[in-house]
Amino acid sequence: MPPFPATPIAKLTGHTGPVHAVAYSSSPHSYILTGAADRTIRLYNPSKAPPSSVAPTSSAAYAPGLVTKYNAHGYEVLSIDVNAANDRFVSTGGDKTVFLWDVQTAQTVRRFTGHAGRVNRGVFGGEGDSVIVSASFDGTVRIWDVRSTSYKPIMTFSDAKDSVTDVLVFEGEIVSASVDGRVRSYDLRTGYCEVDVIGYPVTSLTLSKKGTEVLVSSLDSTVRLMDRGNGQLLKAYRDEAFVNTDLRVRSTLGLNDSVVLSGSDDGMVFAWDLLGGTALHKFRHSEMREVRGKAEKKEKGRKDIVSAVAFCPSRREWASAGGDGNVVVWGTDS
Repeated sequence: MPPFPATPIAKLTGHTGPVHAVAYSSSPHSYILTGAADRTIRLYNPSKAPPSSVAPTSSAAYAPGLVTKYNAHGYEVLSIDVNAANDRFVSTGGDKTVFLWDVQTAQTVRRFTGHAGRVNRGVFGGEGDSVIVSASFDGTVRIWDVRSTSYKPIMTFSDAKDSVTDVLVFEGEIVSASVDGRVRSYDLRTGYCEVDVIGYPVTSLTLSKKGTEVLVSSLDSTVRLMDRGNGQLLKAYRDEAFVNTDLRVRSTLGLNDSVVLSGSDDGMVFAWDLLGGTALHKFRHSEMREVRGKAEKKEKGRKDIVSAVAFCPSRREWASAGGDGNVVVWGTDS
């Protein structure tokens, strides 16, 4: 079995607040987009940002590997999703607005308004990425038609009893996660809504490649793999050093769905074996190192959170986004 990517190979600096969102560009996945509390989105070429990178000392100076900055958000940026064509991306945040961007011009193409609270997540869906689905603190999921001139959503789901933290699209289904402890699956063809009760506030959803399982993060320091067909719990991922009880933390699947990866409230990143459920690796994000043996719990602070992780779809590589304003890219020595 090839080695797990555990070596820091790049450090993306320049944000002046916690990084909440990290996303690889579409194929060939050469670039990384980041969104942060400083209201900016940044596009990086990680190959130009060595692990020794340091943040620029003035706002005018460009950070290593930085390609361009995107400025339109008036509040913190909470999510980024890139379309398959690699020419547009969607971002959401604290300004209750869904932004659709043109990558090359660094300008917003559309702005969708109507949410009554911060927008926690926005993702592309539909044929040719023709719609955007957004999830908000206001408890709604909304579908926006990218091709229409109308600025009103074409559909709104208001079933959640609390903030909707994440959403994903799979064929004719929309799956949402909420602080009310539920995962809701909407079948757009039949109009039927199926509800799975997790019992704790849910902060993150990731679909398996087959689409038959969903990875769920919740605020009981547990990541769960659920069967989408019957709602059965397939595996739970925990560790005595894994802390996620207060903050929105995202988890994801990687290495052809063989590994579960998650950030934490206190600056650690954990990688579990999908089938066995054992913690294979533990990392301290801010120190850019793997933790061997027993990892001690740290006193939590805003700068310690690792709220987002992303696995590169084509290489043995992943990224962790920290409250320290940095993104660390991890790979192999070879």
